[in-house]
Amino acid sequence: MHQIQLIRSGTFLWALAVAAAFGVFVVALFAFVYFKLDDYLVARSDRMITTQIRFMADLPPARRLSAIADHLAQDSRGVQYAGLFDAAGARLAGNVDRVPHGLRLDGAVQGVRLDLIEKPGGHVPVVRAVGTRLEGGDVLVMGRNVDETREISSVVGEALALGLLPAFSLCLLAGAWLSLRAQRRVEEVNQRVQRIVAGELRERLPEGDTDDSFARLAGIVNGMLDEMETMICALASVGNDIAHDLRTPLTRVRLALERGRTHAATLEQLQEVTDNAIAGIDQALAIVTALLRLTEIENNRRTAGFGDVALDEILREVLDVYEPIAEDKRIGLGVVVERNVRVWGDRDLLFEAVANLVDNAIKFTPSGGRVELALEAEDDTALVSVSDTGPGISEQEREAVLRRFYRSDRMRNTPGVGLGLSLVAAIVKLHGFRLIIGPAPGGRVEILAWTRGAGKSVTRRSRTSRHGDADPDRTSQTMRDAFAINQPDMSVGVSNAD
Repeated sequence: MHQIQLIRSGTFLWALAVAAAFGVFVVALFAFVYFKLDDYLVARSDRMITTQIRFMADLPPARRLSAIADHLAQDSRGVQYAGLFDAAGARLAGNVDRVPHGLRLDGAVQGVRLDLIEKPGGHVPVVRAVGTRLEGGDVLVMGRNVDETREISSVVGEALALGLLPAFSLCLLAGAWLSLRAQRRVEEVNQRVQRIVAGELRERLPEGDTDDSFARLAGIVNGMLDEMETMICALASVGNDIAHDLRTPLTRVRLALERGRTHAATLEQLQEVTDNAIAGIDQALAIVTALLRLTEIENNRRTAGFGDVALDEILREVLDVYEPIAEDKRIGLGVVVERNVRVWGDRDLLFEAVANLVDNAIKFTPSGGRVELALEAEDDTALVSVSDTGPGISEQEREAVLRRFYRSDRMRNTPGVGLGLSLVAAIVKLHGFRLIIGPAPGGRVEILAWTRGAGKSVTRRSRTSRHGDADPDRTSQTMRDAFAINQPDMSVGVSNAD
């Protein structure tokens, strides 16, 4: 069965087809060489006997007989023929018994059969001969055997056999080896795919050490499996996370309503109970809404709304929205824009991403601290950074902060549901940008974007609240490193999400 699969494999059949085509080509080449060589030998023989008969015809009659005898005596291979006949057709000299039937005596070379004095043991050869009538009525015939081309064809045929058969066998062996190699790789892939289907999500396809199309395909499939494993693992825990985060506000609503029914004695108390219940329901609805929005973004349903977006305008709008909130917490909020930058994307989603980063920074920055937005651009890249003087996140939590509902132990008492950075990461991924989360101490989150073209004239705007100052001359080392990146991807460092 294994041998049948090997023979029926596409690689082996292709190798067999190539070997057959090679054999046909060599045979055609042999035929071409043979016929060209045969034509060359015949033409050379025609020129030779034409020259010979002219030489003999120009000799005096007394020397002609001895010249014919010498000519035949020097023919060690027995391929030369000559005959001198009188006007009545009687032989005077040579090894030809009589004038060949049908031979024209006009000096033109033609193929005829000669009657020789010494009959050959095999067939009577067809020779190239020429005849002419001399002065006095004598007839001179000169000929040459051109059957020596058969010897040459025999030599060429042996060379063809010695060269073609090994080459054909080598092609078949190469086809069998390639087919067996491909079959083994496919079989290994089948076994690993079966293990993946059985539930071993960490299994991956073999990529090998060669940079062939199969290895590149395996790399792409492995990348897809990595993404699927991440999504499946996230889905495995999202139910528990949703239940856990919804249980708290719903429990509070139930307790508030139960206590209100039991203890509320006035309209004001009943209204207070109702307000608390509405707040809890709003919190639960906010979780559901955030999950639906995150799912919508991750499914790429918002790409139809892409257009030309000015990042500098988004930063200024975010500053206008959050500046009063920062002032209430006595936090300095500033923005630095080096140039006007335009990118291709969804304006609302990019505004939401930057707003989430600023909201997180204000939320986790203590009173008296500072939050700074910055937009830097160089060539075809732009860097939006949000930095703060908050506690930051340890290196061990860099991957975890992007998971849904993740909240570190020290941030449990801070309002939020743990979906902010997950939403930011989804928006960044949708746009093909790069998310960079800087290390502690202090929080710093950056979005590396690819611009639509060169920026306009450089403008700088810095606004701060009365409790902090922005530093317009500060340039991010991450920015300088990020400019060397040619392809967009996702990377994480340290920060937090609400």
